[in-house]
Amino acid sequence: MGFVSGFVARLGDPRISKHLLREEGEVVVDEVVHHWFAYLRPGAEATMALVLLVASWFVSVHVAWFFIIVAAGLMVHAAWGGLAVLRDRFVITNMRVFRVHGVLSQSLATMPLSRILDISVKKPLHGRILGFGHFCFESAAQEQGLRDIRYVGRPDERDLSIQRVVQRAGLRGPRVPN
Repeated sequence: MGFVSGFVARLGDPRISKHLLREEGEVVVDEVVHHWFAYLRPGAEATMALVLLVASWFVSVHVAWFFIIVAAGLMVHAAWGGLAVLRDRFVITNMRVFRVHGVLSQSLATMPLSRILDISVKKPLHGRILGFGHFCFESAAQEQGLRDIRYVGRPDERDLSIQRVVQRAGLRGPRVPN
């Protein structure tokens, strides 16, 4: 692994393992990174910054400085947005679901499986075409950090994964045979 790719991997790694209750037997069932669609806005901003930089070569020197400053601002904003998406992880374990996110400071929101009352999966038209959706968790406590998880790839598979974990934990009651 090269220096740059190693640096980016370390920068984008929110270190999920440090949040696991290993001594209690907690294991990761699924770690959800955002679908590529979530990177479109930062990518568009970076592209616009490059267009402004190239355009600065073809305008008067008196105007070029403005293009360069706006391009630098856009590039910083795009990098920050991309890094925020990269460091935002939703994790399903055999005991709970949690979300870790943040660039400089890190936030952790946790919900035990027993507190999940309902999971809504919303798939807009473009999400159905491209293979992503949004989760909306309903719980008794309404923890806002876990209420909406956006741009989840393969949302139906992930929903079934959560339902299986909840069922195996015995939190929904036994299945009734038909």
